[in-house]
Amino acid sequence: MEPQLQCPLCHGTEFDRESSRQDSRWGFTSHKMTLMICRRCRYVLHFSGGRSIFDFD
Repeated sequence: MEPQLQCPLCHGTEFDRESSRQDSRWGFTSHKMTLMICRRCRYVLHFSGGRSIFDFD
């Protein structure tokens, strides 16, 4: 059985999924993230989606 994602604050198991991108301090790299937002308490879990030195937009 596959483990189920659980909120560390309220132990909720229902999440909304969003995509995000964070540029580095100097703007040379961009970090892609998947955000899982707990539907019960709105706590945000961040997961890395990789990075690229060519992603300037």
